[in-house]
Amino acid sequence: MQITRLHHAQITVPPSAETDARTFYCGVLGLPEKSKPASLQHRGGFWVTIGDQEIHIGVESGIVRSKTKVHLAYQVDDLAAWRSKLTHAGLTILESIPFDGFDRFECRDPFGNRMEFIQAWTEDQAR
Repeated sequence: MQITRLHHAQITVPPSAETDARTFYCGVLGLPEKSKPASLQHRGGFWVTIGDQEIHIGVESGIVRSKTKVHLAYQVDDLAAWRSKLTHAGLTILESIPFDGFDRFECRDPFGNRMEFIQAWTEDQAR
């Protein structure tokens, strides 16, 4: 008996921000939206995919997202380009301490959710 993989992760946004969240996650981040099952559509929110994995973006009131360390880490192939894109989108980039094999930075989405962007070192970057 074992856990074989992570099926999805969920984050939340305020109910009034669902349209803006869709614009950010599908537009700015470029994540494709996946149809939610009809039995769950009444709950609000939407789902996006990264390859064969899913992020469920739900709606929830009364959460202070900006005060938590909870986050999703997006592995990318061009950290500098993402830093530029997110800065241009108005997000504040927070430097992160690199660790063996990876460079990274953090920011908060427009709704306060913490996001990490991480890139594996290339062979010539091995330290």
